[in-house]
Amino acid sequence: MLLQRIITALILVPLVVLAVFQLPLEYFSLLVGLITLLAAWEWTQLIGINSLFKRGLFLVALILPMLWLHFWTQFLELSAQILDWPDVRNYSGILEWLVVPPVLFWILTMILIRNTPEGVLNLEMKIRYKALIGWLVLMAMWMFLTRLRVLYGSELTLYFLVLIWTADIAAYFVGKKFGKTKLAAEISPGKTVQGMYGALIAAVVCAILLNLYSLKYGFQLMVALDFVLLSILSVLVSIYGDLFFSVVKRQRGVKDTGSILPGHGGILDRIDSMIAAIPFFYAGIYLIHP
Repeated sequence: MLLQRIITALILVPLVVLAVFQLPLEYFSLLVGLITLLAAWEWTQLIGINSLFKRGLFLVALILPMLWLHFWTQFLELSAQILDWPDVRNYSGILEWLVVPPVLFWILTMILIRNTPEGVLNLEMKIRYKALIGWLVLMAMWMFLTRLRVLYGSELTLYFLVLIWTADIAAYFVGKKFGKTKLAAEISPGKTVQGMYGALIAAVVCAILLNLYSLKYGFQLMVALDFVLLSILSVLVSIYGDLFFSVVKRQRGVKDTGSILPGHGGILDRIDSMIAAIPFFYAGIYLIHP
């Protein structure tokens, strides 16, 4: 299993890096959109939507706002070039405020899983509410990962991805080597408190390395410290995002959300941490970016 995970990662990582740096913004948005729709299809199966028609409606409910937001962002970018606006973000209006609901959702989810994991696991919820939650978190993932690339560039987008990947790897190996105390045994017996600490330390290392790289652009201590804190908090949220999807899988009685990625399971299995972290990371960048 570990060998399969490594081989799949070695194939996917270079492709993702190329996509982040080489794809035009429109194609990058389209690629993230396709990944989101694949994850959405897995989500409908995971929550028990068996009707193909209803699954299709769920995808349409994602596609339509995706198209609107994509073309609106393009319009703002084009207008900024024509009218020489200094910062297109100043004209995004309510779009930036759309980060608030998913951020609040993931903070609440983190608190509930931390304090009452068994209660969360036994929580019964109607399918339509699960569908709404899936729509919210998947829509937010597409929107703010795309906007991170559009408004802040490829380097910061890659940093976010590397941050989550590094934290996942650190949590896995530190947990294997030193893990003793279960983080949420009822939900995911394999996750340990020691693994979580390993992930948080990896976040600090990633942030320090990025700040050292940024020295050539001018060093600002407070921004650097804020960035370290943001990286730690984003990784912390990502861990509980992983646990959230583990809750849904346990309620459904499945180990993985799919089998499209050898050694990793489904698309949701691979991007669950990212789904939770990206709204939080984007909101932090928007607040602290100099």
